[in-house]
Amino acid sequence: MDFGFSAEQDMLRQTARAFLAENCPISLVRQLMEDERGYKPELWKDMADLGWLGLAFPEAYGGQGLGFVDLTVILEEMGAALLPSPFFSSVLLAGQAILLGGSEAQKQAYLPR
Repeated sequence: MDFGFSAEQDMLRQTARAFLAENCPISLVRQLMEDERGYKPELWKDMADLGWLGLAFPEAYGGQGLGFVDLTVILEEMGAALLPSPFFSSVLLAGQAILLGGSEAQKQAYLPR
């Protein structure tokens, strides 16, 4: 039994690592520690453009339909880069709460579509 990542997950990891190395240097992390927002909206938009915000949501709601292992690959790279963003609270916690317990109207309104 192989518990390693798939080739697609390794590619996702490499893409995330390269993106974060280029767009989230430690100097930005330090700068954002002093910023009231605590994150860079332009970086958040770039992550959305990469599809990260909808990675683990069904395609029916505008997501990519991937699983939590794929999401973990991204989260590990975010942690390694010390990425300051609302990703965990908004995508994982709030997003999954809406997906699992929200009404259809809430899913349509708030999920990645």
